[in-house]
Amino acid sequence: MSTSHHVPAATAQPRITRADGTPTRAVVVDDEDSLTNLLSMALRYEGWDVRLASDGQRALTTIREFRPDVVVLDVMLPDIDGLTVLSRLRADGIQTPILFLTAKDSVDDRIAGLTVGGDDYVTKPFSLEELVARLRALIRRSNLAVSATEDSRLEVGDLLLDEDSYEVRRAGQVVDLTATEFELLRFLMRNPRRVLSKAQILDRVWSYDFGGRSSVVEIYISYLRKKIDSLGAPMIHTVRGFGYVLKPAG
Repeated sequence: MSTSHHVPAATAQPRITRADGTPTRAVVVDDEDSLTNLLSMALRYEGWDVRLASDGQRALTTIREFRPDVVVLDVMLPDIDGLTVLSRLRADGIQTPILFLTAKDSVDDRIAGLTVGGDDYVTKPFSLEELVARLRALIRRSNLAVSATEDSRLEVGDLLLDEDSYEVRRAGQVVDLTATEFELLRFLMRNPRRVLSKAQILDRVWSYDFGGRSSVVEIYISYLRKKIDSLGAPMIHTVRGFGYVLKPAG
């Protein structure tokens, strides 16, 4: 694993806390003690409250009880794999952002992790600086961190997104979204009636391109359609050869 001897250079950035001012909570799940100890040291240096788990069952228990703001989850675990852990969490309604950590490096493995509801993916070897930066981005994306916004409410037709309360409603009905789905919808709603390319969406929502595989965007657009367009006339439209556009129904 590639790391520097210092714990990450991201220390110049402002610390991220929960909305009530308490430390950000993180759970690190991996069966390599040396790796979890290193990660916990890096995250505690960020001022975060960190819990560790060495297998899938302990991870489920820890996450359900601790209610972290972000989870680093190894795919290969001694008992149940990380994909199964995530599926069970999502089935419980736990939408905590998940960053998958694994030695697998194929794009198909990355897509598999995202398909079951993961939010990001880092392969071993990795740098501590990159991993901490990715986690900070997930925290910001999930809106769990303290942030000052000029106007927290976005409205397009009968669709309402509140950036402060992290709530989405369509025609008054609550829509439950994962952190990445929320960020994707927010980007679409900040650009109503504007066609956004897959490259623009990858750059804004993920900040990198998963090896150029635009299928990541397609997967998440399909998730949003199932949740948003199922409540009324379609609002998310494909502009073939260009990208996607969100506009009021009708």
